[in-house]
Amino acid sequence: MALPKRRQSHSRTRLRRSHHALTGPTISSCSECGEPKLPHRLCSSCGSYKGRKVVSLDEDYLE
Repeated sequence: MALPKRRQSHSRTRLRRSHHALTGPTISSCSECGEPKLPHRLCSSCGSYKGRKVVSLDEDYLE
């Protein structure tokens, strides 16, 4: 198995790790109620998706 001949410097190691950063989730707003939601997901507050009502959310269903 091949072994490195020289030790890698800190700058070269950090350059390699520059793409390892975590990113937060992308938040979009619902077109019906304006609540924040994940893209390509059903709105949890009003039950709509792409401007049309998909699920009717009753108050006793949520509790």
